[in-house]
Amino acid sequence: MSDGNPVDVVIEDPRWETTDLPRVAAAAARATLADSGLDPDACEIVVLGCGDPRIAALNGAFRGREAPTNVLAWPSEARDPAAPAAGFLGDVALAFDTCDGEAREQGKPLEEHAMHLVVHAILHLLGHDHEEEGAARLMEAREVSILESLGLPDPYVPRDGAGGGEPARRQKAPPHSPSPGARA
Repeated sequence: MSDGNPVDVVIEDPRWETTDLPRVAAAAARATLADSGLDPDACEIVVLGCGDPRIAALNGAFRGREAPTNVLAWPSEARDPAAPAAGFLGDVALAFDTCDGEAREQGKPLEEHAMHLVVHAILHLLGHDHEEEGAARLMEAREVSILESLGLPDPYVPRDGAGGGEPARRQKAPPHSPSPGARA
């Protein structure tokens, strides 16, 4: 995309309009792509703001687990993992109900939590994963560094007065389905 915004946002659930999801997703994408040494102007990502029923159906269709989750990511099948990323990188879906509930439980603004989840999902689009402990630590460190560059605190450190909610990576996901596979 030539306007410096590598993200197309589709708002399916109108509750996402209470946040500035286009701004949040664009900032998260620019920071994540730049941190990865990529030109945001040469990349495109689609972010869907949906609700729990829709993400549960997507989770069931692509991961065999028909239950809500906070975020899913589908890397582009056309992208060569060995080559520098450019063009269409993939799709991301965020579920309002789950994201809003997690943000409240963790004592943080929804926009901040959504920014973390978009960073997390874009790292998945770029080939990162958290199935193995070593890879999970590396991915988490990248998330923390990228969010710090955006002026946000470590999402894995509990906030004062926050409940015991687990951030995105600390929720162990089941094995991913074969391509086109969603990643959480």
